[in-house]
Amino acid sequence: MKVSVDPDICDARGQCNIVDSELFTLDEDGFSDIGQGKPVPAGKEAAAEQGVEICPVQALSLEE
Repeated sequence: MKVSVDPDICDARGQCNIVDSELFTLDEDGFSDIGQGKPVPAGKEAAAEQGVEICPVQALSLEE
């Protein structure tokens, strides 16, 4: 499983980071800096799904 962010959509609300700050890292301005295709570590799949789901602007996506 991999998670990605669309930097053109992310507006630095940080909800994903609240779900899992190690998986959903933020830059110094509060925007997601996970990039494209960040591998989700084993055991973090549920957190990845929740972080993507909670994003209010749908800037995050998952791929299997």
